[in-house]
Amino acid sequence: MITMEKETIISHILKHITLSKAEADLFASVLETKHIARKEYLLRIGDICRYDYFVNNGCLKVCYIDEKGVECIIKFAIEDSWVVDLDSFLNLRPAFYYMQAIEDTTVCRISKLNHDMLHEQIPAFQKFSNMRWQNGFIALQRRIQQSLSMPAEERYSSFKEKYPGLEQRIPQKLIAAYLGVTPEFFSLMKKKALATIS
Repeated sequence: MITMEKETIISHILKHITLSKAEADLFASVLETKHIARKEYLLRIGDICRYDYFVNNGCLKVCYIDEKGVECIIKFAIEDSWVVDLDSFLNLRPAFYYMQAIEDTTVCRISKLNHDMLHEQIPAFQKFSNMRWQNGFIALQRRIQQSLSMPAEERYSSFKEKYPGLEQRIPQKLIAAYLGVTPEFFSLMKKKALATIS
């Protein structure tokens, strides 16, 4: 039986590649649904990332801790998006990042073994994975470029464009951590922006 969660991920994939009914059924058969409570970890630093995840609903943060012990958020994983520590998943290395639920979250996951099997059985799925990973690499390059060269105000505008509506769902301190500024600076920046609009 194909659940609503599985239908969502299949619909997402069909926007990018074509699958026969047999291929879609095979894909659905290896998907596992997992519910993560708010503040629960999906992956901890040092663990092996054994699954590739698709977010059906909710929100996760993907983070690392810098040398000063500060949490650095590199991305938010929201509905209709994928999340994985790719190096850990592909090479079975200890995870550099951790993933934690900001809201109650539901994901569909694919184990490494089944991921490899799908690549062998469904060539189009390998094409889809390659496209995802290339786009992810490009997004990470842009994120680094923004962090190094964009003023905080422009990074904030980019955040709102990338994650429309998310600002109303998550604490301001998490947005500040994503932007690489203190919560106090972020609050002041928002006040200045509102004053300019007024």
